[in-house]
Amino acid sequence: MADQRKIGIVGAAGRMGQMLVRVVAETDGCVLAGASEAPGSPHVGADPGMLAGVGESGIAITDDAAALFASVDAVIDFTVPAATAAHAALAAEAGCALIAGTTGLEAEHRAALDAAATRVPVVWASNMSSGVNLLFAITEQVARALDPDFDIEIVEMHHKHKVDAPSGTALSLGEAAARGRGVNFDTEKVLSREGITGERQRGSIGFATLRGGDVVGEHSVVFAAAGERIELTHRATDRGIFARGAVRAANWTGGQPPGLYAMMDVLGLSGS
Repeated sequence: MADQRKIGIVGAAGRMGQMLVRVVAETDGCVLAGASEAPGSPHVGADPGMLAGVGESGIAITDDAAALFASVDAVIDFTVPAATAAHAALAAEAGCALIAGTTGLEAEHRAALDAAATRVPVVWASNMSSGVNLLFAITEQVARALDPDFDIEIVEMHHKHKVDAPSGTALSLGEAAARGRGVNFDTEKVLSREGITGERQRGSIGFATLRGGDVVGEHSVVFAAAGERIELTHRATDRGIFARGAVRAANWTGGQPPGLYAMMDVLGLSGS
């Protein structure tokens, strides 16, 4: 037990939180050492292991997030942007690594992660899946290899309950394509189209968003030119891939210096 990395989970009673509890329980080298929920949650005081169906964990869900951060080595956060920003400050104060998979972050939320990263390791990724992060790397390489006559379009589909669009993963794919092409993503992105839009602008990076059913996540990057088309696609069928990536990142932060890291760093793909 002494050499196991102590993991804490915020939002431990939610669907993703319970999945994280299960993955920690089945992963060597770490142990669930803390769990929290928002004040007023009916699950405060419950055993997160019992909620997740893996048996008693010996700990109780707390509504004191600061106490959670002070008692563990790394905290995994798949919550909402405002909460993630607040948790970043708690991580920095407690000297605890933060692994954040929250999407929909605005500039102020990213600034909070940047500030925490000056004091502790912070891993933020729009998608914790190993396969998706490989797709990021491949997208950048393909965009670098092809000339600007290849139009870039990113198509994503998620379940009907997802609240942000385009998905954080789709935006990260667009950023990867922009890096490969050597252009400014913010000036080239076209997030939606409606009405008489005129011809597609050469060099732009377009997006299409689909929502419906229980789709876990599907992302395609389309490179289209006269007479040919290249399509790169990742389909997720199990949310467990995100939990497994996050726990892998939590273990990886042991011994890492302060800094803002991506899953590309965790997977050793950042130099690709």
